[in-house]
Amino acid sequence: MKIAVKIAFMAAATIPAAASAQEAGRMLSLDEAVAVTLTENPALKAAAYEERAAQQQRRAAIGLRMPQINVTGAYAYMAKDIGFDFNDLKGPVKEGVAGGLTALVQNGLIPADKIPTLQGLLNPMMDADWFLKVQDQSLGFVGGEVTVPIWMGGKINAANRAARINEQTARSQGIQQRNALVSELVERYYGLALARQVVVVRQQVVDGVRKHLEDAAALEAQGMISRSEKLYVEFKMSEAERDLQNAQSQVETIAAALNSTIGQTDDYQPVTAMFILERIEPLDHFRTLAAERNPLLDQVDQKRRLAYEGVRAQRSSFLPQVVAMGGMSFYDYQVSKVLPRWAVGVGVNFKLFDGLNREYKYSAAKQTVRRVEALQDKAGNDISVLVEKLYNQMENYRTQMASIEASLAFAEEYLKTKNAAFLEGMSSSTDLIDAELNLAKVKTERIEAAYRYDVSLAQLLEAAGISDEFTAYMRRQDARRITFEK
Repeated sequence: MKIAVKIAFMAAATIPAAASAQEAGRMLSLDEAVAVTLTENPALKAAAYEERAAQQQRRAAIGLRMPQINVTGAYAYMAKDIGFDFNDLKGPVKEGVAGGLTALVQNGLIPADKIPTLQGLLNPMMDADWFLKVQDQSLGFVGGEVTVPIWMGGKINAANRAARINEQTARSQGIQQRNALVSELVERYYGLALARQVVVVRQQVVDGVRKHLEDAAALEAQGMISRSEKLYVEFKMSEAERDLQNAQSQVETIAAALNSTIGQTDDYQPVTAMFILERIEPLDHFRTLAAERNPLLDQVDQKRRLAYEGVRAQRSSFLPQVVAMGGMSFYDYQVSKVLPRWAVGVGVNFKLFDGLNREYKYSAAKQTVRRVEALQDKAGNDISVLVEKLYNQMENYRTQMASIEASLAFAEEYLKTKNAAFLEGMSSSTDLIDAELNLAKVKTERIEAAYRYDVSLAQLLEAAGISDEFTAYMRRQDARRITFEK
């Protein structure tokens, strides 16, 4: 009778141990976990940097419309001066002058004795270097130039629109990453809560089976049970210890995963209970939200728009390009005064033929548009199917809960019956162990169904683009808390 009483109250004796296990670690609510994750997670920080980079790229594209101002300087030393060499004309000029003087003497216009004097006056000029220098061989200058695009065939407009689309894409990617993290957090947060509860259950089973093993050994020594009955309890003991070890390893794995999601390292204890909603919006509601707010669909649409801008950019290569330009020299060293100090003008570039390069690139850009449009249709269908799958999955877990709770009521009543029968000597300890294990199994299935429901809900809200509303669903009046004990 004493042994029977101990067995009857074994489960109650393990409750303090379970509570102690639940209190281990830092208490963390789901709201706190979401707030920390959206602040500390490295993936979100990387997405924020990506969005800022896209913003700067968009601002850089605006600069394509602005004047381009450059300041340049140069120094050069040439092989020789630049100019006109008239030294070859010295001979003919000298002969012409001599002939002219002779004619003047013959005609009596000047006396013959003046010829040496006149020749002496001409000799310095004839002996001089008849090279007219235009530019010294050593020169340098500092100047500036301005180029203003007037018409680039629409390429600048396409580049600015593409930069804005890339910025929107980066923003959508950040939203997608944020939504995915909320789903991941829900899965790992409640996964850790479930794993910790499984450890408690497995520990209770180990403690209970150990107690049964001690009682079975005593009963066998008294000849009240057979050896095979004791061996069965030993088998259950080794099985329970193995399950406990596996459950503890699972806790460590999920805890590390939760730390990775949150972005901090700590021993967290989830305190927010799982829940199941009695009512939820119809499937079409989530389909409509997904079509309007799913960031992945938004990104595919932006890729389509980007492909159109690619077509426009390639089409611009068939059109002329017009720029206004001007330049001015601020300082010069030995630069010829013949050269102008400033100049302005307009330049036009029109490519006539480039080996069909433009034609093929333009055709490739149009094919890209068609490819993205096909992917957009597929993505829309895939998201719609995903929403339906998650919705039905979630409803299936909610439906299962009613069946599991009926099984739970039966398991509790069955355990009471077996315990009473054991106290009266009408049932074996093996039957009592099986009843206790069955009750623990049904309780675990119940909380696991709630876990699957909450994970499916988080993934459904992610597909609909409203992951931030998960905690609002959690606080609804028809949200029924699901714990291991009730």
